Amino acid sequence: DFLHSAASARVLNVATNAGALVWFGSRLELLWLVAILMAIANVSGAVVGTGLALKHGSGFVRRIFVGVVVALIARTAWQAYFTA
Repeated sequence: DFLHSAASARVLNVATNAGALVWFGSRLELLWLVAILMAIANVSGAVVGTGLALKHGSGFVRRIFVGVVVALIARTAWQAYFTA
């Protein structure tokens, strides 16, 4: 169901973050403060999101997902048509 696919996406997210850490770290282009702050934000969001998903179920997750997608589409359209 949708809840399991969201959990699988988190696993892939962690893997890509680890890959980015290795990539930029190997080139000595890693901004440690930014990396640490983003890691804290990522973990915090995952903990809060997991708690909400477990408490409210997959229907809640689906509504949030659709809402975020609609907001991103609206923002992209706004930027494409109303900004220089």
